[in-house]
Amino acid sequence: MKKIAKLSLVAAVAVAGLTTANAQPLEEAIKNVDVSGSVVYRYNDYKNDVAGSTTKDGGDNNYKVALNLASKVNEDVKFNSRFLVAGGDLGFASLDTSDKADTNPGVSLSNAYFGYTGIMNTTVNVGKQGLTTPWTVAVDSDNNEQTGTGILALSTMGPVTLAGAFFNQTNLDTSTDAKIPAGAVKGQLDGTADIATIGVIGVAGPVTLDAWYLDLADTFDTFTVGAKSSLDLSGTKVGIDARYASLSLDTPVAAALTNGKEDNAMAKLVVTADAGLVDGKIAYAMTDKDGGLTALDNDATTTLLGWNLTSNGKVDADYWQAVLGFDILSNLNLSANYGNLQYSADNISGAADMEEEEIYAQLLYKMSKNLNTYVRYGTYTVENTTSNKKSIDDTAGRLQVEYTF
Repeated sequence: MKKIAKLSLVAAVAVAGLTTANAQPLEEAIKNVDVSGSVVYRYNDYKNDVAGSTTKDGGDNNYKVALNLASKVNEDVKFNSRFLVAGGDLGFASLDTSDKADTNPGVSLSNAYFGYTGIMNTTVNVGKQGLTTPWTVAVDSDNNEQTGTGILALSTMGPVTLAGAFFNQTNLDTSTDAKIPAGAVKGQLDGTADIATIGVIGVAGPVTLDAWYLDLADTFDTFTVGAKSSLDLSGTKVGIDARYASLSLDTPVAAALTNGKEDNAMAKLVVTADAGLVDGKIAYAMTDKDGGLTALDNDATTTLLGWNLTSNGKVDADYWQAVLGFDILSNLNLSANYGNLQYSADNISGAADMEEEEIYAQLLYKMSKNLNTYVRYGTYTVENTTSNKKSIDDTAGRLQVEYTF
């Protein structure tokens, strides 16, 4: 983040509102404000070749703008806020080009919390903030975010960091990719349910290890363990990321599911390599035969996500990803991407076997450190392999431009 001498009118009003209580001059207040943010535009285009499918041809314009303000209150306390021009799930404000005219998305306050650093090697955040857990995404420039009101504490002791958090309110009723029956609304989580989580992160040589536990009141409890390492092998940078996650639904919630099963689990391994002009990735994820729901956001670390494919919520899944990229220029990369996902439509006897596959090319251009864009185009299919019938046979394209400051 960087300090600035001038603010926009909206930011200036926000800062003035914080400073009038102690009659601090606005000029002094501005000196203690860090500003950062992002602006993302995305256009999607798609065409499904399967007649009678529920998906339709068309395109959509997507926008998300984020402004973060961090104001120093005193030597030990900082106030943090995050303003978004986004959709209701704190993701993109999306406008379908086929049936919607251009409209103006609203502005929302997603974060408003105080950070206390008065204890050595410890940070305590109190207020409305992102849900910083392996199962959620606290901040995302171009997708949905999970937030809540509560307290988060992080304390570092040598190579080990301890984390703990409690939230008495969240936005999981509107911003989640998990479909879990809760209360009287099937497929929708309860935003009033309490969340408690604890975690430990340790560094042992080149390896970073972590272990977390989370409980969502009257819904589920879950744990995850992971290991990550980065190595330099004869000039080739190799990254390894392994993770296991288990999620157990509370009995009343499981009873509302079609199959009535409580247990979900996922294991994944991701290996990346960068040899300068050539880079690549191989990833594999598998889920339990009883269920694969292990994340509240498909971008979370407790699942594996491609462009259209995800292992989250898939039963008895095998998911492979492969990426091969070439640097055409130092700031221009062309990659070929492949994903194959096979799973059961349910975990009951006689359920259909499903297969999803995507193949696409992507051209990534980093014009500068804070401005990048990519174009991708490819195919995406969904097939019931038991009956040999396709429900989706899609050709899709995307253009995205992202500016950060």
